Amino acid sequence: MHVTEKAVRNALKTVKDPELNLDLVVLGLVYDIEVEGASAKATISLTTPMCPAAAQILEEAKEAVASVDGVEDAEVELTFDPPWTPERISPLIRSALGI
Repeated sequence: MHVTEKAVRNALKTVKDPELNLDLVVLGLVYDIEVEGASAKATISLTTPMCPAAAQILEEAKEAVASVDGVEDAEVELTFDPPWTPERISPLIRSALGI
């Protein structure tokens, strides 16, 4: 099966920030997705570099990417460049959160 960026992004929607209970995609924490054959790499961030759930989120993100049909090599890279800000959340969700 051909792996797509959309399939990887959809898989990352299953990973939630435990404090906000919103997924990585909605929060704007997915910065990049690269797919090459059966390899998929997601570059993500966290709401703060001091996130106490960082290890859990990274592990769940890697498991989500690996669960996509056709993915044989899954990688998740953490970045804080550029730093995440609430402006990365869609306006509708920001409004619902009151930010």
